[in-house]
Amino acid sequence: MTTATGRLPGPYDSGGGTDLADILERVLDKGIVIAGDIRINLLDIELLTIKLRLIVASVDKAKEMGIDWWEHDPALASGARKRELEQRNTELERRVAELEALSSPARRDQEDRERS
Repeated sequence: MTTATGRLPGPYDSGGGTDLADILERVLDKGIVIAGDIRINLLDIELLTIKLRLIVASVDKAKEMGIDWWEHDPALASGARKRELEQRNTELERRVAELEALSSPARRDQEDRERS
């Protein structure tokens, strides 16, 4: 049986009521989890186990679920990168202050006398 356009009707025709955009919108709105485990055994001895978990969801849905790792990853978020740089800067300033305290003027004078 053919349609008026001469094509056979298929399960993925747009006439079915849903198209790819609708499906994608539903998946991102609700979220979808794909999980799987890979195990490698040799003579009933487990050598390797890999657990795979994939979550496909919109950013808003992910935040609802408590997933927001991209906000804290310095490679992905400018705010996280700034916080990391501020922490490193504070640590370096503290270490410089400690080194300066160890090298007080009296101690430097003594080291200068020992060298001459």
